[in-house]
Amino acid sequence: MAMNRALFAKQLEPGLNALFGLEYKRYPEQWKAIFEQNSSAKAFEEDVLLEGFGEAATKSEGSSVSYDSASELWTARYNHDTIAIAFSITEEAEEDGLYGAIGKRYVKASARSMAHTKEIKGANILNNGFDSDYTGGDGLELFSTAHISTSGSQSNELATAADLSETSLEQLLINISDMDDDRGIPIAATGVKLIVPTALQFTAERLMESKLRTSTAENDVNAINSGGYLPGGYIVNNRLTDTDAWFIKTDVPDGMKMFQRRAMKKGMEGDFETGNIRYKCSERYSFGWTDWRSCFGSPGA
Repeated sequence: MAMNRALFAKQLEPGLNALFGLEYKRYPEQWKAIFEQNSSAKAFEEDVLLEGFGEAATKSEGSSVSYDSASELWTARYNHDTIAIAFSITEEAEEDGLYGAIGKRYVKASARSMAHTKEIKGANILNNGFDSDYTGGDGLELFSTAHISTSGSQSNELATAADLSETSLEQLLINISDMDDDRGIPIAATGVKLIVPTALQFTAERLMESKLRTSTAENDVNAINSGGYLPGGYIVNNRLTDTDAWFIKTDVPDGMKMFQRRAMKKGMEGDFETGNIRYKCSERYSFGWTDWRSCFGSPGA
């Protein structure tokens, strides 16, 4: 149904002081601080995990060399979604608006809606990260204590779920430093940034920016701050839904990814018979993860 003059009665009358509701400030694109952006020219994208070699064997004099083998382990698949929104305005409503083109105002509103959906799509990778109904290439949720590898199960969450604190944050950073590849060889991974919902922004500020340890009378330094263990600091994501879940993005490559299949496309057309004007915008993309080692997290206590 086209939006008609009855829906915009005040904009057809003189003496109106202000129109508001469509021009609020926006948060910056928060998903870009979490996901690596890639382009795509296909209906979907796939990343394949290649298994490496294990520890090299000692060869005794005169004996044969030992052979190792490797293979493809699992595949992460990114299926692109088409996101779109449209609206229609009657010819009369567009002609009779006294305070600027109604259609032009709602083109901005549709762009705002598209940006909001993109943020939700990105944040939901973390929001659903502890849910076994949302699985990755290894058949498990993003955050699990039982990720499958040739050398045995591995974990990217705390053994016991905990709220964000100095102790829990340090433990998760230790877990990142102790991480192995799929053949059990240690990898030099480090934490990059802390990701929190709005409810934890003040806790994150104290933990990350205080020169001395928080909530203690001891004059100890804040090791997380002084050691630069999270060089990217912390970021607040306003679309995270769990008020006590928190996450650490690591420097492991091929992890959290966004594939842009098609950038936002806008269009408009008029209907010959009614004179109504239709507006539409759409884009195609996908969010997901390949290597689970790229992000660690805790759902909170």
